[in-house]
Amino acid sequence: MDDTSRRLPARARSLLPFVLALLILGGIFTGIFLWREARRAAGAVAHAPPPVEVSAVTVAPETVPQSLEATGALQAVREVTLAPEVAGRVVAIHFEAGSSVAAGAALVQLYDAPERADRAEALSRVQFARLQHERSLSLAPIGAEPKQLLQQHEAELAQTVAAVQGIDARIAQKTIRAPFAGLIGIRRVNLGQYVNAGDPLATLTALDQLYVNVTVPQQDLARLRLGGAVMVRTDAYPGREFPARINAIEPRVGSDTRNVSVQATLANPDQILRPGLYVTAAIVQPARPATIVVPATAIQTSASGDSVLVVRQDRAELVPVTTGARLGDRIVVETGLNPGDSVITSGQLRVQPGAPVRVVPAKVAAGPSP
Repeated sequence: MDDTSRRLPARARSLLPFVLALLILGGIFTGIFLWREARRAAGAVAHAPPPVEVSAVTVAPETVPQSLEATGALQAVREVTLAPEVAGRVVAIHFEAGSSVAAGAALVQLYDAPERADRAEALSRVQFARLQHERSLSLAPIGAEPKQLLQQHEAELAQTVAAVQGIDARIAQKTIRAPFAGLIGIRRVNLGQYVNAGDPLATLTALDQLYVNVTVPQQDLARLRLGGAVMVRTDAYPGREFPARINAIEPRVGSDTRNVSVQATLANPDQILRPGLYVTAAIVQPARPATIVVPATAIQTSASGDSVLVVRQDRAELVPVTTGARLGDRIVVETGLNPGDSVITSGQLRVQPGAPVRVVPAKVAAGPSP
């Protein structure tokens, strides 16, 4: 027992240097590890990206105009295709294509010499019948001529006058006149040409007033009213709006489309708009109060829906939104935003959700121009 107790301390003493060496090495390695971690953490802090410069707007509820958007075309209030009532040969054309004409102006003359000759003959009969009637008027009261003969002469005079009037009507048919003032279209007849009744000669259109014919879905029928304001736009004159007023609403809904036809009257004093133009009409509705509206550039569209980036605690936060009507370069946001939210409007393409941001003026956020 005494030998064994003396041998154990000897072994422990022999292992002591190794234990000390292991402890020293462990301490060295632990110090190196902690030093590297500290360096790594310090480097990460030193290389943290700076805040991205963006521009933003603070949203606030506002009253915005509302309208029903519809498409359609313009139609002339007064437009006719000029055509003769009777057949004949064209002997005179009194207009140039594209010119303005006054109401009642003679436009095309057909050959009417035979009718005028018949009229001259009928006038001579009228003159003779009038002489006979005047003589009977002087003789019948004194009994020199029977009253029956006076009545006969009165009837003959009326017949000859009616014959002249009939010839005058036939002569009038040989002259095609403008039923109203307007603009003549392309000429479809030539001098000396024989035309039949109903052959088109040209079109006549009054451009001072036009109809706007559009259709709206049946669910919007209750939002229509006679006299309602309409703002008309056409790509023929981009950036311009032309005011009109609803003058008629079709009482029947289309059985095939379930749309309602609406007609508005549009003043065209400059005559720059033409029938047949494709137009977009905004039927004005009562204004909508307390509405959130943001610039269209703030909306980001993806497969998951629309969203915006909102600045909260100097960081960008992605917020899903539901958008509504478009008002020029702005869009109504139905849900997702609250008054006072700061919405990023430019520079958001360089921002990841959760990244630090700094709000600057729009020109600065956009970066230098190329």
